[in-house]
Amino acid sequence: MAGRTFDSMNPLQRRPEPRELMDDPDQARAYAEADFSDANRLFLELFDTLHPQPFQGEALDLGSGPAAIPILFARRHVGCRVDAVEGAPAMLDLAREAVASAGLGARLRLLHHCLPCSELPEARYQAVLSNSLLHHLADPLDLWRTVRRCAAPGAVVLVMDLMRPATMKEVETLVERHAADAPKVLRRDFRASLLAAYTPREVRAQLERIGLTGLEVTAVSDRHLAVRGRLA
Repeated sequence: MAGRTFDSMNPLQRRPEPRELMDDPDQARAYAEADFSDANRLFLELFDTLHPQPFQGEALDLGSGPAAIPILFARRHVGCRVDAVEGAPAMLDLAREAVASAGLGARLRLLHHCLPCSELPEARYQAVLSNSLLHHLADPLDLWRTVRRCAAPGAVVLVMDLMRPATMKEVETLVERHAADAPKVLRRDFRASLLAAYTPREVRAQLERIGLTGLEVTAVSDRHLAVRGRLA
């Protein structure tokens, strides 16, 4: 499934991202300062449908970026602990600032790893989370292998990502709808990410290939899909 993929139900061919990591400091800062509140709120609400509050276990967040979602998650679930994994040093620098400002250093640990990673503990986490990582990876199966390896039996899994539109016209419509006032670099990156994203059909095929069961794949907004459920 790595590289260029094509869904017969979706005529727009996938165009992989030029690189996995957002490691340019200016690019990372622009991303951290952007308003993703609607998507972040949706992510938290989707988790609540899987596990009513409060969640008091250990959670693993993969591709945490500047740590916006891990921070929101830790605040929402005050009895939990979160390991947030990020591969880009520029993003980790911003995440450290944000975690310190939020006063969550005792419950939110930042880890510098890229996937695949053998250093993450096996079968430890009662929740495995990820937002907007899947389309960045050279091999999407690296994400699903990590989920399978690190999740405890019966763990809650929530992976949200962008969803590739069917046409370039739809891509441009989404860019105008959601990034019209964004800096040029974010408009460029949003367009590239939409083109690099997978369709629900392609993601279901990834899960089948890796043998992950108990998870459903659905569209949850005009630009997002979600993989969610409890591992069998």
